[in-house]
Amino acid sequence: MKKVVLVTGASSGIGLSIANYLHLQKKYIVYGTSRKINNSSNFSFNLIELDVTEKSSVQRCIAEILKKESKIDILINNAGVGITGPLEEIPTSEINKHFQTNVIGPILLIKQVLPFMKSSKNGVIINITSVAGQIATPFRSIYSGGKAALEIISETLAMEVRSFGIDVVSIAPGDFNTNISKRRFHSPVINTSDYKSYAESLKKMNLGVNKGSDPEKIAKLVSTILLKRRPRIRYRVGSFIEKNGIILKRILPQRIYEKLILKLFS
Repeated sequence: MKKVVLVTGASSGIGLSIANYLHLQKKYIVYGTSRKINNSSNFSFNLIELDVTEKSSVQRCIAEILKKESKIDILINNAGVGITGPLEEIPTSEINKHFQTNVIGPILLIKQVLPFMKSSKNGVIINITSVAGQIATPFRSIYSGGKAALEIISETLAMEVRSFGIDVVSIAPGDFNTNISKRRFHSPVINTSDYKSYAESLKKMNLGVNKGSDPEKIAKLVSTILLKRRPRIRYRVGSFIEKNGIILKRILPQRIYEKLILKLFS
């Protein structure tokens, strides 16, 4: 029987690449989600409307798939938003919205699919995090905090559900060519702000995304992970510094490491 896959945030970027690749190249039964759907016929896979921050919306989405397929074998938590700015200047309301989407949303979906995966003694949950959740960079405190939270949730969940035959994996991408820079909230650049380097740092962030790798690279990694009998808990995808920055953080003196990060990202 074909595996049934649910990919959140599948209308663009990494989620779209994963959904298309698994459906068209690997012949999985794929359901993708989007917060708003204008024309689902533009997609090769099934597209369902979903607001990951609303429990009732999550319940409706899962119920719709189970009604049609009777199972969900693989959950890929990809839906997320970006946020940048000096911590002091980011509105608290935007911080709350960010954590609702990037942390609480995946938790709601996991809680909905786990009972069905446990009953079948089989399942894979892949959480798309970020290298930013492992490597702190200036003006990404909230984004990094959310992704770091999802990283450790993935690690602890993996231990909790292993006895049920369920694998939990986190994939931490670096910069990939998506439209995240256009959709993320960023605190406005204020000429009178004390944080003079923010404007230049924001330009570097946007440039990094625009020059990023093809998201299909992540889609192929997901496909490879799904074929593994015992996948690793963590995978990193990106440039040398993105993949190995965490190693440098461990071996370099903290002050030297911070100078390197500030030179690269601010």
